Amino acid sequence: MAKKLKEIESGRTRPLAINRKARYQYHILERLEAGLALLGTEVKAIRAGQADLSAGFARIENNQAVLYEVYIKPYEYGHQFNHEPRRPRRLLLHRREIHKLFNHLRLKGRTLVPLELYGNQRGKIKVTLGLCQGKRMVDRRETLKRKTAERETARAIAAHQRRRG
Repeated sequence: MAKKLKEIESGRTRPLAINRKARYQYHILERLEAGLALLGTEVKAIRAGQADLSAGFARIENNQAVLYEVYIKPYEYGHQFNHEPRRPRRLLLHRREIHKLFNHLRLKGRTLVPLELYGNQRGKIKVTLGLCQGKRMVDRRETLKRKTAERETARAIAAHQRRRG
């Protein structure tokens, strides 16, 4: 079921939803893959690219991992069988992985954040979770400065190479 990201086969499809805010707001300490218990209309809406992970987080309650605040837009052809957009969704993890995550989450400042949704080669929707620690505002500013500096140097190198030949 759940595997560390390094162990995942290359049979992934393109990401169906990405949480870009997570990389900005958190230090990602560890990544892992988990399955999701979804309804049929949720699967169809995710495959149509109508999911938002930006407010999502996961908790461990009653020895079960649960994903909260992930918005999946109601499927337009679902009608009365449609799902609730922000309902809690169960994560499919092995018991020992849940216990390991529970021990990590007890530490101050740690949280479990969804990083991306994608389909595997068997057609199942999977989520990549990140065990994260929040960044301070200073860290965020440093990251922004470093990225802009890298971008400027790349532009300067590209401009120099264009002039040369």
